Amino acid sequence: MSDELELLKKDWQKKEVNLPKLSYGEIHTMLWKKSSSIVKWIMIISIIEFLLPHLLYFLPQARNQMAIYDSVGLRFWIIGLTIIQYAVVAYFIFEFYKRYKEISVLDSAKNLMDKIIKTRKTVKSYVIFSLSLIFITMASFAFGIHLTSDLTPLTEAFEYEEFKKMEPEKLKKLLIGVYLAMAIIMPLIIGAIYFLLYGLLLRKLKKNHKELKRLEI
Repeated sequence: MSDELELLKKDWQKKEVNLPKLSYGEIHTMLWKKSSSIVKWIMIISIIEFLLPHLLYFLPQARNQMAIYDSVGLRFWIIGLTIIQYAVVAYFIFEFYKRYKEISVLDSAKNLMDKIIKTRKTVKSYVIFSLSLIFITMASFAFGIHLTSDLTPLTEAFEYEEFKKMEPEKLKKLLIGVYLAMAIIMPLIIGAIYFLLYGLLLRKLKKNHKELKRLEI
């Protein structure tokens, strides 16, 4: 039995010798290309995510949104939030683009590691901002409904006959409850999607970072 194991061991060692061995530079170049591709996809996904909701405005239901904002006195608040959203998302997209351009094949492993860490931090900040904005928007609706004395414009904007038949106080409590629930549920759902999309890419970046650390040892 021991003789058989020795033969297998020698056979494996022969095969190992024949396997191609990558140099430091080849491994670094491979990790650079993989990291660059990941950062590029992060940038593309963030741009699609930014543009997609705006395409929904062409739907008839989405065109009533401003009427709903008006009905609870949130028109200028929502406009202000939208301006902030545009500015911050544009900043993050620019940061992703800058990280993508910064990753250079001429960089040392240490510099590449630093840029990977910066990218991961930027993505995490972007996710936190996006989820916080969803929470603030939904919570603002709940607060606006609480302060609204006349819900007639709101029920007309929603165009739901069931709302028009309900008692005003009961309707107010229902809508406040719905928007407070959405303030919690929507960030959780969007967060799960972010975890699948960005989480997968960040895990790949983390793996590259570990490989680069091994190169530096």
